[in-house]
Amino acid sequence: MRSLIKKGTLPVPGAFNAATALLIEEAGFGAVYVSGAGLSNSCGLSDTGLLSRDEVVRSASYIIRAVGIPAIVDVDTGFGGPEESARTVTLFEAAGAEAVQIEDQEFPKRCGHLRGKSVIPAGEFVEKIKAASGARRDPDFLIIARTDARAVEGMDRAIERANRYAGAGADIIFPEALETKEEFREFAKGVNAPLLANMTEFGKGPYLSVEEFAELGYSMVIFPMTAFRAAMKAMEGALAELKREGTQKGMLDRLETREELYRLIKYSV
Repeated sequence: MRSLIKKGTLPVPGAFNAATALLIEEAGFGAVYVSGAGLSNSCGLSDTGLLSRDEVVRSASYIIRAVGIPAIVDVDTGFGGPEESARTVTLFEAAGAEAVQIEDQEFPKRCGHLRGKSVIPAGEFVEKIKAASGARRDPDFLIIARTDARAVEGMDRAIERANRYAGAGADIIFPEALETKEEFREFAKGVNAPLLANMTEFGKGPYLSVEEFAELGYSMVIFPMTAFRAAMKAMEGALAELKREGTQKGMLDRLETREELYRLIKYSV
């Protein structure tokens, strides 16, 4: 993962299961993001930290084992304080992840683009980052620190927090829910660390391209829910047509064939 971001701004789509990750790899992307929202929503749950750490480790491990590209795992608030955050790093590193993303929201967390968020004191999160950073065995394992402070305390405090997190051992800083291109530029100028941008759909931020983020100085751009939303919309339409017509014959050209699926999962018959 470190070598990839040194080559240029890295686009990273989100996966919610192993089959999605295989499609991401097949499409030529260099890494996959195991989205906390994607995992939760695929279980019919809100993105509020309802899945246990064991459940996330198990789900993420299926994705990690299925592909040959590095995986970043969204671990929400780290599943507890400093000791639990350290344990989280140990477990996900052992599962084969190359990075985890930890955020400074209070638990229970909220989707980063919704109102009503709260953040823990910066000093408390610094201790979690120190513990997480110290727990890794591989020095190339990345700690990504997300701050939700922009919506709660304002941009200046978000930048201040970000620099403290970088000083505590975070390798990459993730500013959540910035609202304009100018805010992304301001954050990049104010923070002395590699940066990750979140290009989720229907959120607070503008739709900027990977190329635009490269010009702003960001090392990585995640698209956490794009594949999930595309799949859900396609399934919604297919099921409506199946209910209406009573047959799938009219949609065969929009379905993955048996051969395509078997090739993707490397199943020889």
